[in-house]
Amino acid sequence: MTLKDYFENVQGHGVLATADASGRVNMAIFSRPHVMADDTVAFIMPHRLTHANLQTNPHAAYLFQEDGPGWQGKRLYLTKIGEEQDTERLKSLRRRVYPSGKERVAGPRFLVFFRVDLVLPLVGGAS
Repeated sequence: MTLKDYFENVQGHGVLATADASGRVNMAIFSRPHVMADDTVAFIMPHRLTHANLQTNPHAAYLFQEDGPGWQGKRLYLTKIGEEQDTERLKSLRRRVYPSGKERVAGPRFLVFFRVDLVLPLVGGAS
C-alpha cells in the first residue's frame, strides 16, 4: 500500500516532532499528512513552535498510531524541502473549514513540504 493510499484510508492520531537549531525538541499533535503526487508529504500549520523550529532545522519525525487495538502505525523521518503561505493549494487541501473569524489559532497558515527519508512501522525496526 502506498503512503497516499495509507493516509487516505487509515484513521488514527499523529504527532510531529521538530527541534530548534540548538536541539531543543518540540512535539505537537498533527492530523494525517497530505501525500503529494511526487511522494512528498505536506502538513498545514500556523506559525507556532513547530513552524519556527523548521526555519532553523529542517529535520522532523512524524509518528502515526492507527485507531483500533494493538500498536499499528508508521514512523516517518522527514526533511523540509519548501513551504507556501496562505495559498490556494493550502486552502484546497484543508480537511476542516472554520467559519470566518472562528479559527482556533489566528494568523497565517503554512503548507510545509517534506521529503520522506525513511518509513518504519510504529513498533520495531525496518520490515
